[in-house]
Amino acid sequence: MSSTPSPTATDEISWVLTPLLELPGVLHAVIATGDGLVEGASDGLERASAERVAAMTATVHAAARAFTAAFTDVERPRLAQTVVESDLGYAVVVPAGENTSLAVFTSPDAQLGNVAYQMQLQVAALGRALASPTRRQDDDVRS
Repeated sequence: MSSTPSPTATDEISWVLTPLLELPGVLHAVIATGDGLVEGASDGLERASAERVAAMTATVHAAARAFTAAFTDVERPRLAQTVVESDLGYAVVVPAGENTSLAVFTSPDAQLGNVAYQMQLQVAALGRALASPTRRQDDDVRS
């Protein structure tokens, strides 16, 4: 059994956070709705902080979209990721499906390429999981 951090079970999609939290340098992770609500958060992040992160994730992503649109005159550019660098580390936000974002905060020495890659893998896994029909217990029993 691994001793790595596990996500808080604030929602059924929190499992997406586990592989991210296992990466060196990843300190926190949040799944947020487009209107700034928490759908999942890492254990080390208090509820109030997760709610602020979710609200800011929506704001930062909207600002990045508007910023890109101002440069390009494209009305609704599709963002791949938004990265904020500070002396404390990196905040990375990626779209995670319809009206959902995935955000992580890393230490300054984290390997951002690895983090971004794993974020995309988890977004793809989340998309597959949400697109799959819910299994009934009867489906597991074959006659």
